[in-house]
Amino acid sequence: MEVGNRDFMNTPPMKTVRFGGSVVDTLTKHKQGDSSDYELLKHQLADPEIKDAQIINWLQEFRGCVTLLSKDHEQLIYTLLRLPWLGRSPAVVEEYLAFLSNLVSAQTVYLRSCLKMVISHFTPKRVKIHEEGVDISDSDDESEDLPKNFDQCHRALQLIARYVPSTSHFLMPILNDGFPFVKKSSRTLECYVHNLLRLTVYLPSIRRDILELIIGRMLKLDVSAPRTEIEEVEENATLKHMEGECVEEGLFDMDEDDLSAVKASGPPGGSMMAHPVAERLDTLMAVLLAYIKDICHVNGMLQVERTKELYRELMGVFDKLILPTHACAHVQYVLFYLCSFRVALAEAFLEHLWKFVQSPSQPAVLRQAAAGYMGSFLARAKFLPVATVRACLDLLVPWLHRYINGQDCGGSRAYCDVSLHGPFYSACQAVFYTLIFRHRAMLDGNMKKGLEYLQSLNLERLVMCQLNPLKVCLPAVTNMFAAITRKYQLVFCYTVIEKNNRHMLPVLRSSKGGDGAHANTNPLDSFFPFDPYLLKVSGKLIEPLYQVWEEPAETQLDETGRRRRQSSMEDEDDFLHCGTPKTPGSYESHLRSPASVGSPPIAFLQRPF
Repeated sequence: MEVGNRDFMNTPPMKTVRFGGSVVDTLTKHKQGDSSDYELLKHQLADPEIKDAQIINWLQEFRGCVTLLSKDHEQLIYTLLRLPWLGRSPAVVEEYLAFLSNLVSAQTVYLRSCLKMVISHFTPKRVKIHEEGVDISDSDDESEDLPKNFDQCHRALQLIARYVPSTSHFLMPILNDGFPFVKKSSRTLECYVHNLLRLTVYLPSIRRDILELIIGRMLKLDVSAPRTEIEEVEENATLKHMEGECVEEGLFDMDEDDLSAVKASGPPGGSMMAHPVAERLDTLMAVLLAYIKDICHVNGMLQVERTKELYRELMGVFDKLILPTHACAHVQYVLFYLCSFRVALAEAFLEHLWKFVQSPSQPAVLRQAAAGYMGSFLARAKFLPVATVRACLDLLVPWLHRYINGQDCGGSRAYCDVSLHGPFYSACQAVFYTLIFRHRAMLDGNMKKGLEYLQSLNLERLVMCQLNPLKVCLPAVTNMFAAITRKYQLVFCYTVIEKNNRHMLPVLRSSKGGDGAHANTNPLDSFFPFDPYLLKVSGKLIEPLYQVWEEPAETQLDETGRRRRQSSMEDEDDFLHCGTPKTPGSYESHLRSPASVGSPPIAFLQRPF
C-alpha cells in the first residue's frame, strides 16, 4: 500500500508525526488541570532526533499564542530554549529567531533565559569520542559550522536588543557568569572573548564593562604565570627538545586542557608557548590587540575619534584594575600598543601617570606604581620621540628637587625611609631608569647641548641628598646609572654606593613571617611593567615598538658594581645581562630573533574560527 509515493507498511513513520492536540488546546487543558498533553508536548520537543519540519511547525504554533506563555509555563519555555536550532537549515534558524523576538516582546520575564541560552553558545561544545565503551578523548568542537553558529548567535542578540531596549542592562551579569573558567582550553577562552568583543560593535554602551570583564580575567592569568616561571618553562622545553626528550615528561603537573594544549603545540620554540597558562594569555592578548587595531583603523587609516574613545575606556580599566595589580607582566601592553598609534596618546598616558605620581591624595602604593609605569614606558617605548622624554624629565626632576626642599634637613623626616618617602624613591628610580635607556638618544646629534641638558637636571643633588635614593633603588639600576653618569662626568655615585654597601638596608618586614636576616635588594617592592614581552604570538605586534636593551660597549663597571650585579642577577632586568641570553630559549633571544617578526593577526572582525 502506497500513500503519496511512499510504502507506508514497510517504512518507519516520518518524524513529522506528532501526538496530542494543538499548542493552544494543550495550554488550555493544562490551565484546566489536565497536563497529559502538556507533558507529551515537552517530551516531543526534547526529542534529540527532532526534525527540521517538526521544529518549524511547533515554533509557528508557539508564535501564534506567545501571549499565553506566562510564568506558569516556565518548564515548557526552557524546553523550547534547549531546542537544537544552531546549525539547522536556514528556515529553522529564521523561524527560531522570529520566535525569540516574539517571546521577549510579549513576555519580558523570559528575557534573561533567552540571553543565557544565546550566550551559552559563545564557546565550542565539548565533543567526546567513544571507543569500545570508553571515552578516549574530550576536545573542543572544531566544526566548520562554528563561525556560522556564532553569526546566528549575534543575530539573535541584535534582534533581542532591538525589541527590548533594556537588554544591555541585563547582559553584563550573564556575560560575567558565563565566562569560562581560566583553566579551560585556549580555544574555549578565545571564542568567548572574541564573541564578547564582537558584541561591543552593536552594543557600544557596555563596551567599557566588557573590556573590564575581559582584562580582569586576563590579569588572573597574568599574575598566576610569573615572568621567571614562564622563562624557566620555555627554557626547559627548549632544552628537552634539543635533547630529544618528550614534552609531556613532566615539566609541570597539568590538567586535561593543559596536556591537550601542549600536545597541540608541537615542538617547543614553535608558535605556541610551552607554559599552559602563558599559552592561554598569549591567545587572549592576540585577540584583544587585533580588536584594538580594527576598532582604531578603517582601511589602514587611523580613526582619531574612535581611538580617543577607546583610549578613555581603557584608561578607566587601567586605573581600576591594571595599575593596582602588582607584578603583572603582559596585560598592560594593551595600553602600550594603543599608545603606539599616535604620539598624542602616549603623551596623554604619561600625563595621566604623572598626575598620579604627584598627587598627595592618592595612596602611596598607587603613586609608586605610576612612577614605575612612567619610567618603564619612557625607557621601552621606541615610538616616543626624545622631546617627549625630555618633557617628562622636566616634570619629574624639578618635582624631586622640590620634594627635597620640602624636607626639614635637621628634623626627623630627612633620612632614608621607604615608608615615608616611597613615591619620591620610585620617581627617582624612574628618572635613573629612563636615563639609562635614553641618554644616548639625548646626546646623539649634538653632544654639547645634550650634556648641557643633562647637567641642568642637577642629578648630583638627588644622589647626594640625605634621603639617599641610591640606597633604595634596585642595585641593577643603581650600578648602571652610576657607570653612565661617571662616563659623562655628570655625577660620581660610587662614594655613596660604597657607603651604602657598608650599611646594607635590612629587611623590616617579611611576607613569610619573622625577621629577615639578609639585605633587601628591592625595598620598594618595585617592578618595571614594560620589561621584555615573553608571549610569542601577540609579541609579533609588540616587537617592532619595543626598545630592547643594548649596553654601551664603552660603559664599564668597577669590581664592586660587578659583584653587586652578580649577587642580584635573579632580580635584575635584562639590561644587566648585557643583551646575552643564558640559553637559546631566553626571552632576549626570542625578542631579537627573525622568527618573532611577523605580520599582525588577521583583522579581528573577519577572524575565522
